[in-house]
Amino acid sequence: MNIIVSSQAAEWFNEEVGIREGAGIRFKSKIYGNSPVTEGFAIAMEADEPMNPIAKTVTENGLLFFVEENDEWFFNGHDLSVEFDEKRKEPKYRYLKDGKPIE
Repeated sequence: MNIIVSSQAAEWFNEEVGIREGAGIRFKSKIYGNSPVTEGFAIAMEADEPMNPIAKTVTENGLLFFVEENDEWFFNGHDLSVEFDEKRKEPKYRYLKDGKPIE
């Protein structure tokens, strides 16, 4: 699994989410939502310290983004692309399979 975060999205997280030293942004599942990869669950995020990440990336501004091993099931073999939605002024999440977006 890969995590790709655009520079604009990384800047949004840097400005909007309080991240303590040693922590990063953890992507995980939440119940009562929907996603194109796992029915009945949606993506969630929180500032947290990595324990056993299966995927991680550090952006140009030094932010760590990761997915823990126990959340791997939610992504169901897909990569995660995090972009910035200019219209809504918030992150936009896309799931990729073999480099192609899943709708």
